[in-house]
Amino acid sequence: MTDTELLEFAAKAGGYSFDGDTLRNNNTEFEYSGWNPLEDDGDAFRLAVSLGLTVVVETDMVFCRNQRSDKVFREQSKDRCASTRKAIVRAAAEIGKVMK
Repeated sequence: MTDTELLEFAAKAGGYSFDGDTLRNNNTEFEYSGWNPLEDDGDAFRLAVSLGLTVVVETDMVFCRNQRSDKVFREQSKDRCASTRKAIVRAAAEIGKVMK
């Protein structure tokens, strides 16, 4: 899955749409340009909190659990922040992927 697809599905999980740069909620007319939880710690944190994801950061590995499907997403990188963001987005995208 591409990063763009991950972001689209992650946005869907949070109740938003994403068009490559802007996060939108058409019900409330909310728009947020520049949303990218793959690059922004704050965006990733808010996504994890809003979806109730469990994140465990170890010395060389990050685990993120999507409690809706019990899947665990593991990322490993020298950049623990980047690994954490990626694991969060992957877990969120899994939620969005199964939503109708």
